[in-house]
Amino acid sequence: MKLRSTQTAIAFTLLLVFMVGCKSSLNSTASTTDQDHAPKNTNSSKSTTSAPTAPADIAGKYNVVGTNPDGGAYKGTLEVISHGDVYQFRWNAGTQYDGVGVANGNVVAVAFADGANGKGCGVVDYEIDGDGALDGKWGYWGVNEAGTEKATRTGGSGLAGDYDASGKNPNGKEYKAKLTVEPAGNLYRFVWSNNADGVGVKQGTNVAVGIGGKRCGFVAYQIKSDGLDGIWGGYGTDQTGTEKATKQ
Repeated sequence: MKLRSTQTAIAFTLLLVFMVGCKSSLNSTASTTDQDHAPKNTNSSKSTTSAPTAPADIAGKYNVVGTNPDGGAYKGTLEVISHGDVYQFRWNAGTQYDGVGVANGNVVAVAFADGANGKGCGVVDYEIDGDGALDGKWGYWGVNEAGTEKATRTGGSGLAGDYDASGKNPNGKEYKAKLTVEPAGNLYRFVWSNNADGVGVKQGTNVAVGIGGKRCGFVAYQIKSDGLDGIWGGYGTDQTGTEKATKQ
């Protein structure tokens, strides 16, 4: 009887251990399954994704100092006025100038003309993609909305060459054109098959082009914390000037 009692106690103990082991195994399996299917916390402090940076507000009044392509110095004032997708630029530096600008990342490209009316002047700012394509944003004086253009290389090397361009006007209408880019000294000449042409400057992977022929010059500004830092030029010379605009 004593032996039987001992055997019974051992059997009961083994059964209890087996049941506890099974429960632990089931809990472990359930916990693992729940973890695999649980939603991931996308707000983790370890996340490396950052929110896009808002465009800088460049509207305002500035004091400007600069150099002409021939090396002469000048100074004056500049007012930048927001008009929807574009900006109006008004200079008074002994002579009055008026222009239109588009911001594209940390660059604002401007086309300008003498006087208080920049009608007929347009501007396009391109970023050069890794495959050599040009990805641009453009605007015309007196129109508050901007258009877009993508130009895919079909021939040439570097920036110079032939492109198939397709884009969208501010009214939403799409267009296609052939684009030829030719070196012009330190600058580049852009000729579109839809009767537009311009001249511009390349800085790194950015190209700023003033459109509108001999009447229209261009400026390519880098947007800085204290203002705008630019290089400018136009038809008639392959030399460029500089301009620093500091917010008042």
